[in-house]
Amino acid sequence: MSGKTLRFIKNGQCVQLDNVPADRMLLEIIREDLHCTGTKEGCGEGDCGACTVVLANLEQGQLSFRAVNSCIRFAHSIEGQALFTVEDLQGVDGQLHPVQQAMVDQHATQCGFCTPGFIMSLFGMYQNTTLNDQLISRAQAETALAGNLCRCTGYRPILDAAQQLHHYPKQLIATEPLVGALNACKAQRTPEDSVYLQPESLADLLNQRARHPDAQLIAGSTDVGLWINKLHRRTERVIDVSQTHELRQIKASSEQLFIGAAVPLSDAFREIANYWPALAPFLNRFAGLPIRQSATLGGNIANGSPIGDTMPLLIAMNASLHLQSVRGSRVMPIEEFFLGYRKTLLGPDEVITAISIPLPPDSKARNAAAESQATRGFFLDAFKISKRFDDDISAVCLAIGIELHGGSVRQVSIGVGGVAATPVKAARTEAALRGQPWTQPTIDAAATALEAEFTPISDMRASARYRQSVMKNLLRRFWLQTQRQYSTLNTSSTSNTSTSNIDSDRPSQITMPALRVEKGVSH
Repeated sequence: MSGKTLRFIKNGQCVQLDNVPADRMLLEIIREDLHCTGTKEGCGEGDCGACTVVLANLEQGQLSFRAVNSCIRFAHSIEGQALFTVEDLQGVDGQLHPVQQAMVDQHATQCGFCTPGFIMSLFGMYQNTTLNDQLISRAQAETALAGNLCRCTGYRPILDAAQQLHHYPKQLIATEPLVGALNACKAQRTPEDSVYLQPESLADLLNQRARHPDAQLIAGSTDVGLWINKLHRRTERVIDVSQTHELRQIKASSEQLFIGAAVPLSDAFREIANYWPALAPFLNRFAGLPIRQSATLGGNIANGSPIGDTMPLLIAMNASLHLQSVRGSRVMPIEEFFLGYRKTLLGPDEVITAISIPLPPDSKARNAAAESQATRGFFLDAFKISKRFDDDISAVCLAIGIELHGGSVRQVSIGVGGVAATPVKAARTEAALRGQPWTQPTIDAAATALEAEFTPISDMRASARYRQSVMKNLLRRFWLQTQRQYSTLNTSSTSNTSTSNIDSDRPSQITMPALRVEKGVSH
């Protein structure tokens, strides 16, 4: 089957590439067609960041700059967008961009192979923060660069360079000409009857899915890109949901937060953290920022991996998925969606359209949610155990949501990843906790039940015995955190309540909460 014409903005001009196969990667056209060899191929998996580029696009009328991994990104996914590589940063007079100059001045490059990727991640951050006159903190730089690896271990001067950017004269991309170029380029879109389909409406998406049930469905392609690069799979037709308007929306009611399937994880996590602020550190450990800016919550679910970090969170929050096809729609709890290793209930003509997250009771305002949870005796935590702190896959992920009343467990939900062929709900452990006093003996019994509930395998990430021990210890850690939180918040109280007998009417803080979710999405 022949390819499709691809149009995008590069260096202010609309570039047209003809006959581009549906499954060609963005990195391939950058190096082989555009001859921009500053962008490097390192791992080919989206792990090292050497291939990082920046995409600019209009999102809800606003210009957005996103650093992404080009090695696992489908070339056609940038249709109508602006592509920036390291070659685009230097001025026509040879003057270095502030990001480049800061890297030079701080001696932040050694062998240089990873440097273009670091520069592009910094450039994306620079564009978005400088537009808003924000200074870049070290923590902010660490988050932005978590997806970029340096074998020469030059992280300290690179972070120093990030924090020095505000000292240089501003050099921002001119917004008005870029917006004009984007609109002009998008006006030339190729008709949708092609090998790479990008439906803009849900109705079109469902019709295309019904017509082409064997087509590869993608959004950010952060997993499918691996199948192409590492498993050498080929696909002749792709349906890309990343431009489907209804799937890119985030909405909130008084009771639920709805996240569309094609909302990038970075946006979805940002909105979730607005309601559960203490969850941000956990969410920031989901891969690196370039992955989060391509991947979607729905895609992570649809992929069905037993070690995807979002699923235990969603299970612990009683999440449900919204599925839809031309035949109709259905809703199901997330734990019922998984049938086996990478096998799900998603029909060949279906897509996941949305994920809904129940907000805490009596939550009237966005930032009141965490406080409302605490005052009503809710504790939500998620724990990720991996060999490397940043940009790594979990050996075990455990998420727990619990509601206490009168010192006893009223409701509890536990999701676990990395211990079975699918993400799983720890139903027997929940039963061992429900209705019991929130005390050390109860936790000991629950830890025993949790160890016996699953039979994990040994693999390159961890042994079976290690995983079982970790599960028990994380449950105990969760209990200890609730004791510490309660004790800290009641040090000035005259109450004689024991820290082993928590009164649900007293305020408590959330450290790294899991998510409370209700309905789901697609990638």
